[in-house]
Amino acid sequence: MVSARRPDPDLDPWAERRGLLQRMGLGVSLSLGTGLAAVGFTGFLAISTVLPGAEPAWGDPVGTDPTELMSEDAQGRQVDLRDAPVDDPLGRNPLYAAGELGEVTCSPPRLDEDDPRSVEAFVHAIADCLDTAWTAHFDEAGLPFSSPNRVYWYAEGHSPCGPFPTEGTAAFYCQANQGLYLGVKDIVAASAGSDEPEAYTFLLSHEYGHHVQGQSRMLAEFHALRAGSDAETADELTRRNELQANCLGGVFVGSAEDSLGYGPGERENILDDVARRSDHAGTSTHGSVENGRLWTAHGLDRRDPAACNTWEAGEELVR
Repeated sequence: MVSARRPDPDLDPWAERRGLLQRMGLGVSLSLGTGLAAVGFTGFLAISTVLPGAEPAWGDPVGTDPTELMSEDAQGRQVDLRDAPVDDPLGRNPLYAAGELGEVTCSPPRLDEDDPRSVEAFVHAIADCLDTAWTAHFDEAGLPFSSPNRVYWYAEGHSPCGPFPTEGTAAFYCQANQGLYLGVKDIVAASAGSDEPEAYTFLLSHEYGHHVQGQSRMLAEFHALRAGSDAETADELTRRNELQANCLGGVFVGSAEDSLGYGPGERENILDDVARRSDHAGTSTHGSVENGRLWTAHGLDRRDPAACNTWEAGEELVR
């Protein structure tokens, strides 16, 4: 139940954002959570069971366009932001006004999942493409951008966000040092030795999506909202954050798919991989299978970061 008394922003620094999200139709009791640690740790790769049953068809996984469920105000504010200051990094970010990412030319070497050096060369090539694509997009949006630091490990180590590897996490983004961390052997083991290059392409694109969030100040706003939130609110914030990274990863892959040679089969493999890494078995930080697929497909199809504004999407789309 919502109190009629207006929250005091001096006592509750997140009251203004919660009020905005309420006006956007998201409700006050947002279960906005995070899989990030307080310092900015984001893990994506984890082994999970394959869910039984047929998956939704490619292109419109649950029959819903996320932007259709945003308020009219939210949709209107997406199209007139080019000169807007980043006073609302989540809802009014200039990144949303720069249009589609643009076609990306990417020619990675052939992947041999049994050869760690081949895996490393492959992910470096994909990261080069990501650097080029997002640098150009941020320039178009009038935002500063610097590429992430790449840390591809073969042995145990320690980052500002904690030790690596950890159970269930073979790749992560660390906001504290803008580090893109990836275990060269661990990502193959965690993917059950998959020989599908698109799986590794999307994995890296998802983690790079967190760097995009960081460079556009979304992660800073996210952490500010999350700090001090109750568990339910923290979980929904995290789902919004992770589902947006899925969408941003899809934006890149969709923009590069022609040069990568990815067709419907590769796209479906990506969606199946997202489904395996979505929330089930008691977790609540990465979104349902349906919503994980929806936002990934939405990015693949739209190729526009403005289509990835999970922060103003209806609550049903971020469960």
